[in-house]
Amino acid sequence: MTESIRSSVPEGGAHSYRWKVCLLLFAATLLNYFDRQILSLLKPMLDEQFQWTNWQFGLINSVFQGAYAVALVGWGWLMDRRSLKITFAIAIIVWSGAAMGHALVAGVAGFIVMRFLLGLGEGGCFPGAIKAVGEWFPGRERSLATTLFNSGANVASVLAPALIPWIALTWGWPASFVLPASMGLGLAAVWLIYYRPAPASADKSFTSPNSAVAAPKISWLQLLRIRQTWGFVVAKFLTDPVWWFLLIWLPDYFNKTRGLPLKQSWIYLVSIYGMITGLSIVGGWGTGYLISRGWTATRARKTGLFCFALLVVPISFVSFAGDWTAVWLIGLAGSAHQAWSANLFTTVSDIFPDNAVASVVGIGGMAGAIGGMLFPLVCGLVLDGFPSGGYGILFAACGFAYVVAFLLNHLLSPSFAPVKLASTPL
Repeated sequence: MTESIRSSVPEGGAHSYRWKVCLLLFAATLLNYFDRQILSLLKPMLDEQFQWTNWQFGLINSVFQGAYAVALVGWGWLMDRRSLKITFAIAIIVWSGAAMGHALVAGVAGFIVMRFLLGLGEGGCFPGAIKAVGEWFPGRERSLATTLFNSGANVASVLAPALIPWIALTWGWPASFVLPASMGLGLAAVWLIYYRPAPASADKSFTSPNSAVAAPKISWLQLLRIRQTWGFVVAKFLTDPVWWFLLIWLPDYFNKTRGLPLKQSWIYLVSIYGMITGLSIVGGWGTGYLISRGWTATRARKTGLFCFALLVVPISFVSFAGDWTAVWLIGLAGSAHQAWSANLFTTVSDIFPDNAVASVVGIGGMAGAIGGMLFPLVCGLVLDGFPSGGYGILFAACGFAYVVAFLLNHLLSPSFAPVKLASTPL
């Protein structure tokens, strides 16, 4: 049956098909990030209704991150061992159903439950997407493909501030959760109908150089003994919380420190994520271009990662800037993060064989989600404890996280050359 499915994608059509797969991954990432942003965008409105503290709001988001952390590892393990077509569709259905369930809650406890379920489902997005890219795209195209599907997060961040307030004010805040979630259920059906595994073909122009013919099983313990795994894990732990900080707290930042409610701040948020969408794609394309010019994957990726780390540093001074200067500094940092993230993800498919990619992404993603789980609690405590200067402290911490992450990643992964792993019984 596997061979009949694979033969349904003609070899000559594989080049165009893989970009269509990338488009589906883009749509999944867009809806994934759209759903997770809704609560933060509605915070000013829900503050009045539920009267929660910053710490309680941070707790709600930390529960999401905790579930997300566990789910990343679970989905990564499952997707390396079962059909990506089926498991990815299940993940979309779970997170879309949980997003829709937000419309039914009536208090903090209800939001905690739904954020937990949302995290369980959304954890399947990146292990599945990175695995699909690793299977379908050659090394020179992976960073661009990863950047393109990952730009769905940026597009969601542009669309959500523009659409969510309008939906909430027109039909009520529950509709803000129901409408996007219904689109996710539709996407799951499209994925099941359209997606096919990468062909087992003699033409290796579109298959991974790390492909394993018999797809032997690789254990987590074996992966955790490899320094390169820890290089990815440490980098994710230190930098993912910065992106979560921007997603969760930016609407509140503009409201509390600059006196801009969502009706006025949405234009700043849209501008920030519009900037991130454009610049991050350039960053992701850049390392692939260097590889096409003869650079090694290690030299190209490390050059890119170091440059992106430096571009985040200026966000440390955002508290001293005017409104639009702050937009540019935050947008630059967000762009650098997304380009950093795309290239960091790509190093996994550069280093590890296809049958270990989703597992490594899941392990690293779990570390990033744990960091993202802890950081909202820290943010809530800092903001409650330092009402006038809390955001300045937090932005300064974000500014230097990437430089530290790059140095540790370099120590643990001095090279991004492929590693050979022997199969182990599980």
